[in-house]
Amino acid sequence: MNDARARLRYLDETIDLLFPGPGAPRPYTLLPHRLLPRRLVPRAWWHPGGRLIVPSGQDGIENHLSEVFDTPVRVTLRVRPALRVNRKPILEARGPDGPIAFVKIGDTDLTRELVAHEARTLDLLAGMPLKTVVPPAVLHHGSWRGLSVLALTPLPVRRGRIPRGVLTDAIAEIAHIPAEPVPAERAFGVSTQDAGTEPIPGPISGPISGRGFAWHGDLTPWNISRGPDGRLLVWDWERFGTGVPLGFDAVHHFFQRALRRDDPATAARACVARALRVLAPFGLSAAESRLTTIRYLIALADRHAADGHAPLGPPERWLNPVVDSQETLL
Repeated sequence: MNDARARLRYLDETIDLLFPGPGAPRPYTLLPHRLLPRRLVPRAWWHPGGRLIVPSGQDGIENHLSEVFDTPVRVTLRVRPALRVNRKPILEARGPDGPIAFVKIGDTDLTRELVAHEARTLDLLAGMPLKTVVPPAVLHHGSWRGLSVLALTPLPVRRGRIPRGVLTDAIAEIAHIPAEPVPAERAFGVSTQDAGTEPIPGPISGPISGRGFAWHGDLTPWNISRGPDGRLLVWDWERFGTGVPLGFDAVHHFFQRALRRDDPATAARACVARALRVLAPFGLSAAESRLTTIRYLIALADRHAADGHAPLGPPERWLNPVVDSQETLL
């Protein structure tokens, strides 16, 4: 099954979930077009292509969000890719005056857990005097028809290069978030065997190579944007975790960029080869950088195993050769 067909099949399931009839039909449009479906938006007269009819009614998500925000709401639905274990309906809620919220729907046990964890994390961040990082704020977190609904402030996504110094400062600021211990290691991506010490409440001290730091958990290029004031806008906090070595976010950012051009095994080797360059800004030595990188790759494999998903393929193909070559560090 090709990507467009898989996305459309999942879209049909999502429409049935979020727009249960009966109700008057409303026209929507797939953009940019049906062969490359990325967004389902309310139909406008100038949209190309054919219509996709969606039922409206009192039981639909638009009516629920209209009640939550006390204003008429229409939604744009992102057409999600297939074969992602954390795939969930993602909506953009718009009112008469423009965007209101970015909405995540937890529709499985895992995604409900991740949505709840992100809500707790953002509530934690809301009370912190962050200087570089700008997270979204929670507007609403509740249940609807057995689904979890998390509505967040929409952040203004801007295209363009992010200065290395801004990214480094953001990673360091996240690393020093004094979080309380939270369960659900699967959400963090760190196994209990590899988690080391408990998260440290209060200011962090001790060896920079220790495991008393926090990380965003998915600090990819597509989850960040430079804000109009030069700070870093950061969203998708559902994998936030604590009790990890300093620098996990930096390695994750590098690894995800590498995966866009290389296979997983090559990208993993590149992580180790470039470890010092990636982690030197955080004060790590060459040996500490390689060890942190290996621990990150193991933690990522643990996350995938806990989720019951192997998006990078079997670990023995992409992880084991890298770990075996650095065995003296472990």
